[in-house]
Amino acid sequence: MGKTLIAKGSKKLLNAWAFYDWANSVYTLTIASSIFPIYYATLFADKEELVSAFGFEMKQTVLISIVTAFTFLVVAFLSPVLSGIADYVGNKKMFMKFFCYTGSIGCIGLYWFDLGQIHLSLLFYFMGLIGYWGSLVFYNSYLPDIAYEHQQDSISAKGFSLGYFGSVLLLLLNLAMVMKPEWFGFNIGETEDTLNMAKVEAMRISFITVGVWWLIFSQYTFWVLPKGVGKGHKITRDILFNGLKELKVVWAQLKENERLKRYLNAFFVFSMAVQTIMLVAVYFGEKEIAWGTDGEKTTGLIISVLVIQLVAIVGAVITSRASDTYGNIKTLVVINAIWMLLCIYAYFMVTPMQFYIAAGFVGLVMGGVQSLGRSTYSKFLPETEDTTSYFSFYDVAEKIGIVIGMALFAIIDQVSNMRNAILFLFIFFLGGILLLLRVPKEKGEPEN
Repeated sequence: MGKTLIAKGSKKLLNAWAFYDWANSVYTLTIASSIFPIYYATLFADKEELVSAFGFEMKQTVLISIVTAFTFLVVAFLSPVLSGIADYVGNKKMFMKFFCYTGSIGCIGLYWFDLGQIHLSLLFYFMGLIGYWGSLVFYNSYLPDIAYEHQQDSISAKGFSLGYFGSVLLLLLNLAMVMKPEWFGFNIGETEDTLNMAKVEAMRISFITVGVWWLIFSQYTFWVLPKGVGKGHKITRDILFNGLKELKVVWAQLKENERLKRYLNAFFVFSMAVQTIMLVAVYFGEKEIAWGTDGEKTTGLIISVLVIQLVAIVGAVITSRASDTYGNIKTLVVINAIWMLLCIYAYFMVTPMQFYIAAGFVGLVMGGVQSLGRSTYSKFLPETEDTTSYFSFYDVAEKIGIVIGMALFAIIDQVSNMRNAILFLFIFFLGGILLLLRVPKEKGEPEN
């Protein structure tokens, strides 16, 4: 006997969708933003030590940056094809599961990350990264399928809030393991070397906790969500070409939909700057802020990451309510204006306290812009069953923006410094505002 189909807009369906944020957000916080970068640095005796990989010798930071950029490019070009296939066969959940399990296995595999087996180690890192971003393509595309338009802002915000809250809970446990390994049964010995070894082992165990958390908590989402809206076809040898053909149709429709096209242009510009800042924030704090000691620097950066995550919960909720009152576009304009001011502020900040203040404001607008960016795009979509392919364009815009944004930031940092690079991002937020103001209202409808 088959499972009963849950009605669109029902509380159970909406909560199950939002709960996937709780499951997968631990990846971004523990792996991408905090513990893995610290662990990666412990593998090198000298900060200037080179590493050999793919037949080249390069700086350690360059290697991980190349793999990260390559992964984003893979996701950007692969997701449209897979999205078209998912809608064609009518089973987007199958693809979402594939990327989820790939990512969780990759996180668990990071336990064995070692320079002696660098290529296998980088494969696990690649799996975690592509699993996270690949599953988001299909997760985001479910939004118009499971929620009515008036529900999409609030449930999108709820998803981000659950993600921030869950990821902070696990990070606190992981940080306790790293900072106080003796509490968790690790043998800290009597020397500083044995204590450091215990801390490194705790970091490796934390990667396993991320993979297991992601794997287990995603099951409720997969149990409740429908397979997806599609045409019910089975996969054939021509399915790849069918997917590309559908994408061509969607692209033509995007060009004819002035409102959606202009919003997507604006999103591409301001998301480029937002994602770049999120990826470089910790590196900026480490290099440009005048910390007293190395211990104070480590603690300060961890506190900043936690502040960003916690404040982002509040930011997502405030933004959702503001959009209900003032409309999505006006709210996004204000958020971009705040980001502009933050770029100027970051150029001048020097002290740890100034960095903490910046972290608070970054969290506030980060949660808001991510949540509202997704739900606004969803609300501007035309009536269609091909939601996955539409959201793949959204996803591609974000990923290509990351690659371009990081490249520009790196170039400016190389020829000048990180402060000028951060200040340069001001231009993208200004451009985002100007493009948002060009998004037309729907005839006879309010802007939100």
